[in-house]
Amino acid sequence: MPTPRRFMQLDVFASRLFDGNPLAVVIDADGLDTTAMQRIAQWTNLSETTFLLPPTSSAADYRVRIFTPRQELPFAGHPSVGSAWVAIEAGLVAAGKTALVQECAAGLLPVQVAGSGAQRLIRVQAPPARIDAADAALHAALARALRIGLAPGEACHVDNGPHWILGNLGEAAAVRGLQPDLAAVAALCLQQRAVGVGVFGREHAGGAAMAVRAFCPADGIPEDPVTGSANAAIMAWLGERGDRDGYGLRYRASQGREVGRDGIVEVARDLASGAITIGGACAIGVRGDLQPP
Repeated sequence: MPTPRRFMQLDVFASRLFDGNPLAVVIDADGLDTTAMQRIAQWTNLSETTFLLPPTSSAADYRVRIFTPRQELPFAGHPSVGSAWVAIEAGLVAAGKTALVQECAAGLLPVQVAGSGAQRLIRVQAPPARIDAADAALHAALARALRIGLAPGEACHVDNGPHWILGNLGEAAAVRGLQPDLAAVAALCLQQRAVGVGVFGREHAGGAAMAVRAFCPADGIPEDPVTGSANAAIMAWLGERGDRDGYGLRYRASQGREVGRDGIVEVARDLASGAITIGGACAIGVRGDLQPP
């Protein structure tokens, strides 16, 4: 008989179910090979599915592997936040511990825990980002795919584990009203070997400073509800631009309303080190066992 694996599904970057980004987590994943993990990720058909494993480093509290329905990722934000939440909930880390270390393909990442139970807030440090300006051809192709005018200098590449193409649309109204050509976005991402396109603009009302959307159609995800790595990539670009956009070292980003969600990402950058953290709440939806064939 196959070994049952504990399984949870939760919403990340939201304090109540149906507002965040769904994540499936296989807790007892030791013994599953890469092919089995990829098949499970295809079966759940969520933007990401993660697998919790014993760490290989003595410095880590747990290890996580992260899969989209198409590929494994070295790092992703909402899977890291949600996996840390589940690792605590499943008793894989010591009760009450507030400073954890996540091992993933991108390395060892610090995790901070505040509160407990439904009030638990998880903050994960993103890997260092590599930032490259978009050339004229990419800038023009992005504008065509987004079906919007894009001011000069307002597009770039950021790689913080996944590779993102980013566009600064200036205002939240432009972000929220966007109707991109998803086939063109997919073709652009495949050409550039990017996981997706992220766009952002300034909010002027409500509790968030920024509106964000992320499109990953080449990975079978037309629009991701709430995207930690894209939000971390945006903060890295803002810092590289010398904070000229005025968002500061800490802000809240709103993402997901266009797909019926209402996620909130807490984004922060340390001025001295440049380290970027993304964080938020989680809401559990499913607890059970998975019995793969």
